[in-house]
Amino acid sequence: MAQYIIALDQGTTSSRAIIFDKKGSIISVGQKEHEQIMPRAGWVEHDPIEIRDNMREVIGIALGRANITRHDIAAIGITNQRETAVVWDKNTGEPVYNAIVWQDTRTQPIVDRLAGDEGIERFKDIVGLPLATYFSGTKIVWILENVEGAREKAEAGDLIFGTTDTWVLWNLTGGPDGGVHATDVTNASRTLFMDLKTLSWREDILAEFGVPLSMLPEIRSSSEVYGVARDASLLRETPIAGILGDQQAATFGQAAFDAGESKNTYGTGCFLIFQTGTDIVKSENGLLTTVGYKLGDEPAHYALEGSIAVAGSLIQWLRDQLGIISSAPEAEELAKKVEDNGGVYFVPAFSGLFAPYWRPDARGTIVGLTRYSNRNHIARAALEATAFQTREVLDAVNADSGVDLTELKVDGGMIANDTLMQFQADILGVPVVRPVVAETTALGAAYAAGLAVGFWNDLDELRANWQEDKRWTPNDDVAERERQLRLWKKAVTKSMGWVDDDVR
Repeated sequence: MAQYIIALDQGTTSSRAIIFDKKGSIISVGQKEHEQIMPRAGWVEHDPIEIRDNMREVIGIALGRANITRHDIAAIGITNQRETAVVWDKNTGEPVYNAIVWQDTRTQPIVDRLAGDEGIERFKDIVGLPLATYFSGTKIVWILENVEGAREKAEAGDLIFGTTDTWVLWNLTGGPDGGVHATDVTNASRTLFMDLKTLSWREDILAEFGVPLSMLPEIRSSSEVYGVARDASLLRETPIAGILGDQQAATFGQAAFDAGESKNTYGTGCFLIFQTGTDIVKSENGLLTTVGYKLGDEPAHYALEGSIAVAGSLIQWLRDQLGIISSAPEAEELAKKVEDNGGVYFVPAFSGLFAPYWRPDARGTIVGLTRYSNRNHIARAALEATAFQTREVLDAVNADSGVDLTELKVDGGMIANDTLMQFQADILGVPVVRPVVAETTALGAAYAAGLAVGFWNDLDELRANWQEDKRWTPNDDVAERERQLRLWKKAVTKSMGWVDDDVR
């Protein structure tokens, strides 16, 4: 009898395969980073072929480290970077262009054109999202308008689109030889094309964008059997039974299933999701309305989301672009060498400001520098930037929901940083709680797949798996908290309005 579930996590910086047992504990991990391609300022790309090949390799690594075979795996779950767009030829399996990553800002002219006189919220009542470079819809338009022959091939029905979950699913299930072209509702809700109420593609919006309906994958639930692995994969004949966009997967992995429950993920970006149950709640405070999950034939569950573009990637920037640190943990080591930020604030608006501002004209800013400032202060300000951004998003969630959160569940790579987590609790004024299994994104995808094949019986069984690992409680210096927040907001205003006709 199969004892495990494998989750395939196609993330922004790496592909991973993680094997879980019935208790939700990690048995083994295979991981491989892929290249971050940045040909121009504001452009971020990935090679889809590299991602496909890496995913096959990490499956083998995970199975080998666990000393098991496909016969021990009950099902496959997929989770992914959500808004990254891949367009490929369905007959050959060859991408017509690199994957355009969610962080990419090249489509701002397309956003401006579509917004016109009606503004960026033109379609928000239907799709829950403002027009922004973040989402995959404008990335498809860019490919159709800028890749030679793409428009003609798309209109002939030869090109298909998918976020990276669809790309992985299609290749695992046979590729050009009968590959399943599908996505789940959580990923579909990040395209700008899906009606939140009907959970179907809006042909009128597609027409406004100039994207043929034939390019789009079938929209399915987050937990059902989509097909079986058919390629040369070591998982052949194993059912693929769960798909969740990474942030929804992390929420599911945190066992935050019900209205009022939430989590914050600290990864490449930072994403706070607040479940609203079966109600579609429209934000008045700069949040996104999105699908939280849908299990088989059951009703969809919705959520409010605060999306922050730059969190862990800021630490990577300190390492790779500035050379201030040689490894991510060194940022905390530097930050601990000073008592505070020394008046330095770092607004990492590398891709503009996401929630709650949605200001594409903003750019990264470091303010408050004096001769006293050193790299320790800059490292501390970089860490604190993530906590300040989370506070602003949490304030928006509280305003939209009318209910103040009493604690924040956290996950993602940055939660290993005690200095950041303590500052997060201090600036929020509520406890921050880390689970035993921190890989909640992959765990959520595993849960969705396991529910579909009966590996787990129900949500109560999943709730019983969740365990607290550590809790950070805030200090009670309210005046200092408010002073810091006031200065942060002042710093944010300095980042705005930088991009104009002369700066792109």
